[in-house]
Amino acid sequence: MNPVVNLDDYIKALPKTELHVHIEGTLEPELIFELAQRNNVSLPYASVQALREAYAFTNLQSFLDLYYAGASVLITEQDFYDMTMAYLQRAHADGVCHAEIMFDPQTHTERGIAIETVFSGIARAVRDMQARTGLTSYLLMSFLRHLSEEAAFETLNAALPLREAYGDIWVGIGLDSSELGNPPEKFARVFERCRELGFRLVAHAGEEGPAHYVRDALDVLHAERIDHGVRSADDPALVQRLIEEQIPLTVCPLSNLKLCVVDDLAKHNLADFLRQGVLVTINADDPAYFGGYVADNYLAVAKALKLSRNELAQLADNSIIASFLPIGRKAALRARVRAIAQ
Repeated sequence: MNPVVNLDDYIKALPKTELHVHIEGTLEPELIFELAQRNNVSLPYASVQALREAYAFTNLQSFLDLYYAGASVLITEQDFYDMTMAYLQRAHADGVCHAEIMFDPQTHTERGIAIETVFSGIARAVRDMQARTGLTSYLLMSFLRHLSEEAAFETLNAALPLREAYGDIWVGIGLDSSELGNPPEKFARVFERCRELGFRLVAHAGEEGPAHYVRDALDVLHAERIDHGVRSADDPALVQRLIEEQIPLTVCPLSNLKLCVVDDLAKHNLADFLRQGVLVTINADDPAYFGGYVADNYLAVAKALKLSRNELAQLADNSIIASFLPIGRKAALRARVRAIAQ
């Protein structure tokens, strides 16, 4: 294959998966206002620009406050469809061949939205996009860690009757929201139940929380993949374990910058992880709020960390390895990465 000269085009040409994206975090201000008007929801912002100007976060919680307010416009099955389809179209344009999408039913059921509405809107968009373009998606239903484990069990029990209808795409369980003060062991029982049910398990850890939250997510929750995990660097023995066991980290560089996890992208530890042999991947997290979708994240770190094209290809390859795709599909996608990188 002829080499792609332009770096942006090269990044988009690389087949990749996105493993850490919150679908509610893909709600662009324009769509928030459109849905608010559709559903007669009053917003505390006078315009799209005023809402964008509110995206000046000092930490994770300041973002979450705005994130939950934005989600209030999601009422109908069509709203969830429109949000998901908008994300999938952007991901497809970025060269994403497969996405593993986190969604938070509790954000909506607490507002009186039926869990069936949430599932059906997201799933319909996923299936429509696959039929149109071949972009596949899996769903990772995530529990909000600032709520109780009992609330997580209630959500799980409400969702399980839907497994027959959506089991082909609903493959996993995640844990997100406020990390500080909500350690992994708080959800040990519900994660054990999900493991018994055969779900794949992921968990946020080591973003604002300490490195031992990563260790606990692995040992207590039996997470197969760690979302974020950048604080793992504080524990060299843990980093060595990540390398030896090839435990994936789904890192979100622009999110880390926007939420002040790092104060300069040039100081991000992603390149160090990559060069040490950690199975690190690049993802967008909540792209509508953090200033970029997955290709924007690749481009930003390529420039800030002076990554070579081979290293960018390795990151794309890592994303495929770290996915929950079948072995055959992984092999086919990895072969395409090698063809682009030659």
